[in-house]
Amino acid sequence: MRSISAVTVLAVALSSVALIGSAAGAAVADSSAALPITSSGDIIVDGVHQRVFISDPSGGKVVATDYNGTVIRTITSLPQADGLELSADSATVYVAVPGTDEIVAIDTATVTETGRYATGDGTDPQHLALAGGKLWFGYGSVGHGNIGSLDLSGGQTQVSLAQEADGTWNDAPLLDSVPGAPNTLAAGSRQYYFTLGIYDVSSGTASRTAFLGGQDAAIGNTAEDLALTPDGTELVVATTAGEFQQVFRTSDLSETIRYPSTYWEQRSVDVAPDGLVAGGTDTYASFLPHVSIYKPGSTAPRRTANFTDEQGGVSQETLLDHGDLAFAPDSSRLFAVTHDLRGRYRLRVVTDPSKAITTITLNAPATADRAKSLTVSGKVTNTLGLTAGTTVAVTRTDLESPNGKALPAATVKADGTFSFTDTPPAGGKVTYKVSYAGDADRTTASASDTVEVSRNSTTLTVNKNGKVYAYASNVTFTAHLGTTYKNRTLSLYADTAGDGKGKYLVKTGTVNSEGNLSVTLTLKRDTTVSASFSGDARTAPKTATSWVGAKVKVSLSLSRYYKTATVNGHTKYYFRKTTDPLLTTTMTAYPGRSQRLQFQIYYDGAWRSAGSQYFKLDSTGKSVVELGGTHQTGYSMRVRSSYINDSSDDTVNSTTHGSWKYFTFTS
Repeated sequence: MRSISAVTVLAVALSSVALIGSAAGAAVADSSAALPITSSGDIIVDGVHQRVFISDPSGGKVVATDYNGTVIRTITSLPQADGLELSADSATVYVAVPGTDEIVAIDTATVTETGRYATGDGTDPQHLALAGGKLWFGYGSVGHGNIGSLDLSGGQTQVSLAQEADGTWNDAPLLDSVPGAPNTLAAGSRQYYFTLGIYDVSSGTASRTAFLGGQDAAIGNTAEDLALTPDGTELVVATTAGEFQQVFRTSDLSETIRYPSTYWEQRSVDVAPDGLVAGGTDTYASFLPHVSIYKPGSTAPRRTANFTDEQGGVSQETLLDHGDLAFAPDSSRLFAVTHDLRGRYRLRVVTDPSKAITTITLNAPATADRAKSLTVSGKVTNTLGLTAGTTVAVTRTDLESPNGKALPAATVKADGTFSFTDTPPAGGKVTYKVSYAGDADRTTASASDTVEVSRNSTTLTVNKNGKVYAYASNVTFTAHLGTTYKNRTLSLYADTAGDGKGKYLVKTGTVNSEGNLSVTLTLKRDTTVSASFSGDARTAPKTATSWVGAKVKVSLSLSRYYKTATVNGHTKYYFRKTTDPLLTTTMTAYPGRSQRLQFQIYYDGAWRSAGSQYFKLDSTGKSVVELGGTHQTGYSMRVRSSYINDSSDDTVNSTTHGSWKYFTFTS
């Protein structure tokens, strides 16, 4: 219960008209995947199980992923794990583990360790290759390297060390072999002097057949990586000698050709079973390709790949170290391990590495008129050029053909350009897509562009806008839709103030023969009713709204009077001057809502303001105010309770005034 002084009310009224208070407070895409490693030693691909194995020397482990880079399992307890080799039947991956002087076998199907083979104390085996029925390993430390073999064919393994004369190798030599030359073993050094060696291992021991090294090499510093061609007749070497990969005949290690690159430091190389050659650099320049891919004997790259990462919208540089490239056995993919400047590693997958990348640009007008001809032009680009008579498929997608409609193919000119005309039958967003099918040497490609095609405008209205209704009135709203092409459906929405729901659907339906669709709503708060027409192939979308107000329910009762009488058509309440009237307001409840009590006094022939004050309603919408103080007799007064939009601490209803209650004080 609140109280208000009648003395104050009368004093203000007799001096001036004023308030006594204030309101209360109111293409087959390449892919990339993160790797859980801190370094990279070697990478090898198992085509039978479609798995990629990557060694992590710093982490002492081997990580196995699928072709998408999803990690399948990690094999740990492999200190300084480095070189990898896959058995001929793809059943086993062998890992050189210099930290324990062992070669460890891993089952490729289960990705579990199946055996360990000691190579001798202090041998530090680092690089592996299978040839001549044995597993060969390059071992040793800086200044002291050699080649050993592990014979796994008998019931008991046999290790043979020092297959080369002391001093030939200044480190553990890199090794490589290929099924096409089963008795050929290639070796190379990563130390200062460029050193290469070719061995015949058919006898069970390594018999050197060609050698290039020391002052005789005179072609660069080190061999960072090497790979034999499928028939074993040539050896491709990544060197620090210059911007190229070098190729040597295995018969005498004489140089044949060079595959040019774009950066000085060559780090990785691999040769696919079909002869495709991939060479990689460790360039920091994000605009230069990290990998160049060549057809055998061609000095122009068939394809290049640039590996960058996006961090916060900024292109981040990545690096490619030695031994970080490997082709899938079917030559369908090239896998690369990269890392950024923060040491975060990723597995990159280049699909269709033998195919030159095709790109298409397409240019359509931004806008066009429906049923009028427009021209779309474009260009197909491929480093190999295009064969005569090349065509591109054309598809148009619009409101009448949402699944696309094939248009006549466009012929590509010798310079790669093409164009076609079309007359769009439907308006709205029209998308033209052009596709090139590709071939054995070129990737597929596609491009699309969108035209906003004009549509007719229609009329849409919703009645009752601006009207205000009593609380809980049932009001029928009618939306009227004008002429359209095909679509005659409207969706009607309501947005009721203060319910937190926002705009919600109340009805969807087809308009009647007069173009009308109606819905009846019970209005308890201010409401916006909207009609939405989604448009059709020839008619543009349209929306229309109507705002209507809803009053609150409000009543005011007086108590503690001693009698009533009808005066001038009103009920008048009489109070003794010693009695404090009780004013009880009941109003539609809303959190935090206040009601305004407004007083007037009849003075000098007219009703004049005696002030007003806001009082909070309780959770049920009730407010009880006691009119206290010293009461003057002989005056006619009246009071009413009101909800004032915004001033009553909310805006969900329209301003509503209750009826006046007339009263007076007597002796």
